[in-house]
Amino acid sequence: MGLLGHAASVDSELRAASAVLAAAGAQVSALFGPEHGFAGAAQDMVGVGSTVAQLPIYSLYGDAPEDLSPRPEWLDGLDVIVIDLQDIGSRHYTYVWTAALMLKAAASAGLEVVVLDRPNPLGGVRVEGAPQRDGYLSFVGLYPIAVRHGLTIAELLSWVVNRENMPRDALRVVPMRGWQRSMTWSQTGLPWVMPSPNMPTCDTVVVYPGGCLVEGTKLSEGRGTTRPFEIWGGPNLDMASLLALDLHGATLRPIEFTPTFQKHAGQSCRGVQVHVTDAWVFRPYEAYQRMLAAVLRSEPIEARWRTETYEFVSDRPTIDLLTGGPEFRTAVDEGAPLDDGLGSEARGAAQFDDERRASWLYEK
Repeated sequence: MGLLGHAASVDSELRAASAVLAAAGAQVSALFGPEHGFAGAAQDMVGVGSTVAQLPIYSLYGDAPEDLSPRPEWLDGLDVIVIDLQDIGSRHYTYVWTAALMLKAAASAGLEVVVLDRPNPLGGVRVEGAPQRDGYLSFVGLYPIAVRHGLTIAELLSWVVNRENMPRDALRVVPMRGWQRSMTWSQTGLPWVMPSPNMPTCDTVVVYPGGCLVEGTKLSEGRGTTRPFEIWGGPNLDMASLLALDLHGATLRPIEFTPTFQKHAGQSCRGVQVHVTDAWVFRPYEAYQRMLAAVLRSEPIEARWRTETYEFVSDRPTIDLLTGGPEFRTAVDEGAPLDDGLGSEARGAAQFDDERRASWLYEK
């Protein structure tokens, strides 16, 4: 078998999945790693090359879109692909899309895929953010789904099977025992292992559906700090309008920080740390739109939006890929209220909420 996994592919005793499978009698012949690498050590959007240790390790992330799918020769000689990836429940997080591309490639090669299901750290109840509009699919959303989708990785792959009309036997699910949709991560009793370098804690996961939007701006999302996405800001940022916001379920604390990676690396920045006081009430996607609008409107338009190539796309602003369309960026640039756009996002999320239930594996 081939194993698609990463640093968080461990059991409840923190034993690596490859070792657990081998101990159970499986012949693990090849390892596949998503973005950040099989070891989970590379920063975002950094190409990860293939290396050979005791087993071949093939990277499913590189410098071009074709690097996102396994090469046919990598699948030669395999009977089955096992997918064991800890997702975090947000459309922007790329592991589910690596899994979907592996599923499609394996199905084309006649290989069965077995997915070992894992908890969605955001739970399986709440949905936020409308699916992407036509023309805005990318590797931060290969299929049109809500930003906070409320699905486990096995449920999302089952959704892909249904959407692509793939044979039912293309995917076999090993379900969880004891998981309920309303569970927080702490209620699972499982240890948290960082699935990527900037996802250090479950607190990071709670803000990420909105915090990832900072990647679409010229502000720093706090990469290299101990609390990325919770901490964000930029040099000489006008904080007055931001600190005046009343966010449900969160408190903002002004902070100075120095990013060590990507935007403003090595520069002193002013910003905030988002302290979530009630994760059930907090709506990260809406909250970060309101926060970004408050600070960006005081910046010149040319200083607002990230324009470099992002996840292999260079013909539209990054923020449009992350929000699934131009509406948020346009509202900010025109000084228009966000309420109409947020209302549309809520309606789109509600429609996806209805759609996703056909793929549920866990009812409660």
